[in-house]
Amino acid sequence: MNWKIPLADVRIGQAEIDAVEQVLRSGWLSMGETTQAFERAFAEFLGVKHAFAVANGTAALHLAHAALGLSAGTEVIVPALTFVATANSIVYTGATPVFAEIGGAEDLNISVADIERRITSRTGAITVMHYAGHACDMDAICELAKRHRLQVIEDAAHAVGTVYRGRSAGLFGDAACFSFFANKNMTTGEGGMIVTQRDDVAERIRLMRSHGMTTLTWDRHRGHAHSYDVVAPGYNYRIDEMRSALGLVQMQHLKADNLRRQELVDAYRKTLRDMQGLSVPFGDSPHTSANYIFPVLLDDASRRPGFIEALKGKGIQTSIHYPPIHLFTHYREHYGYGPGSLPITEDVAAREVTLPLYPGMSDADLTCVVAAVRQALADDRPGRQEA
Repeated sequence: MNWKIPLADVRIGQAEIDAVEQVLRSGWLSMGETTQAFERAFAEFLGVKHAFAVANGTAALHLAHAALGLSAGTEVIVPALTFVATANSIVYTGATPVFAEIGGAEDLNISVADIERRITSRTGAITVMHYAGHACDMDAICELAKRHRLQVIEDAAHAVGTVYRGRSAGLFGDAACFSFFANKNMTTGEGGMIVTQRDDVAERIRLMRSHGMTTLTWDRHRGHAHSYDVVAPGYNYRIDEMRSALGLVQMQHLKADNLRRQELVDAYRKTLRDMQGLSVPFGDSPHTSANYIFPVLLDDASRRPGFIEALKGKGIQTSIHYPPIHLFTHYREHYGYGPGSLPITEDVAAREVTLPLYPGMSDADLTCVVAAVRQALADDRPGRQEA
């Protein structure tokens, strides 16, 4: 349907169109110098040593887990309140995902205390996801990982521009992964980035991204090599030049777009703060969030279908982030999870609704959403139908 106010909206201007056209006219479309420029720009933006552009965020996650040597017999502790790719990427390596609780209704990130409870002799890594762009407690997580000699992977798909204690999200783990899907803070349509400070991990990623080959087509095109060897099993996870061109332009207005997101979130929080029947997580976070999405929690899960329909009736799109992974059929059947396995996560997930948030959203749009939320909650008050 044609939404009056969509959940998210992509920002593509003439600069992006011109950049892609320039690549098309160049005649070199596969991974080459534009991708290298994108990787350098992203590494500089984060302050990280190595950055590798890849086909999508899921490919980045798979490469991160594989390059860190995770395999069958190893357990990886991971939140269930995330997109399924976070856990699927663990399964791709043969390792076993072990789902941990979130902090609660105020903190939708993975619980450090619950991570510690789930560490066993088989645990090899902790994979965190910075939910909605709000940083996990990385100091505590990294201290815990160091104490138990575990590796840390950051799923930073929501967190391009997030800052935790003065450092960018993505700089705390052994590797970190970003997504540039069409609804993200910056987009290349499909595409992602994997970053690391570790030289050994970077070299494995470099090989695994492109079939385990010692040289790339671009190297041979420039005359830097005439053949190649294959020294490890690898994947075709390369990005193309058109997407890298998009990424370079998108990065130019990322800071301004994230600032606009923060303005909108501040306005949401101010107007929704005392609204009966609803609460807003992450209210006291001291860190800078990328504010990828704006989640709210209804007081009663049974009211969610009616709430979503009420906003839909006014042309306002909403979503749910996320159905808990451990309740999906595959994870129930193969890993022994089910309802009641993660009661805190299940309770919060059943009450969560994501409201519209994007840089092009106007103040009037936000006022319209808030009014619709207020009306939906008022119409669904206990006893209202009987009155």
